[in-house]
Amino acid sequence: MADAPARTDRPVRRQLLVQVEEVTQITPHMVRIVFGGAGLDGFGAGAYSDHYVKLQVPPPGADYSAPFDVEEIRASRPKELWPRTRTYTVRAWDAERRQLTVDFVVHGDVGVAGPWAAAAQVGDQLQLQGPGGAYTPDPDADWHLMVGDPSVIPAISASLARIPAGRPVIVLVQVDGPDDEQPLQSPGALTVAWLHGDAQDTLADALRALEFPAGSVHAFVHGEAGAVRAVRRHLLAERGLPKEALSVSGYWKRERTEDGWREDKPEWNRLAEADVA
Repeated sequence: MADAPARTDRPVRRQLLVQVEEVTQITPHMVRIVFGGAGLDGFGAGAYSDHYVKLQVPPPGADYSAPFDVEEIRASRPKELWPRTRTYTVRAWDAERRQLTVDFVVHGDVGVAGPWAAAAQVGDQLQLQGPGGAYTPDPDADWHLMVGDPSVIPAISASLARIPAGRPVIVLVQVDGPDDEQPLQSPGALTVAWLHGDAQDTLADALRALEFPAGSVHAFVHGEAGAVRAVRRHLLAERGLPKEALSVSGYWKRERTEDGWREDKPEWNRLAEADVA
């Protein structure tokens, strides 16, 4: 898609071994983990506010743990025991303390990385690659729009810190309920709307009812693929925004693993482009 590079498709090759230093339950469905260790020397995040890492998580039943050689595992184990690659946003990077903070959405035992985070303890090790990234708020935009779901809160939080002082910024986030709301802060003139439930069109409907400020906007629209597509269609086809004003990416898709979503993405891109042809 022309709007923004797909976060799961950009090459990220540097492999790092990190260890858990802190674990905090910040909402009923989100766990914050602070990683440290010598593997983070020269980590290098900073240019973008949507930096991400690719975690390499052994699946349940695996007879190995970090550190491991991915190619050796693939050569010696059946595919169901290969490590799963999962993409997560960098919530914060402290170069002085050499600490990497990642927030994990957790819904029980669903998925691979979420359950790993829910069970993580100080001292546990994890293998990852990164960082990658593509977006940072345009300082020349008259105002900013950020739209997403719990998976996007870390990137939104990091991006809000880079909004110029006093610049209007509107945030719409769809979460399960009030307990999943988090405090958000920005030097900009911040307006936040928390939307509850999981209906696919909730975010697009909320945007339709929103009066946009005057001037040029830089929009960050990431999250579940169906909701992102609906918002993109509204902003381009109904609001008439130029594509270059948008950073758009589907982080995940309902009822699909990250591997399955990666397979679906070319067709999703085609359909999304057809929406505004």
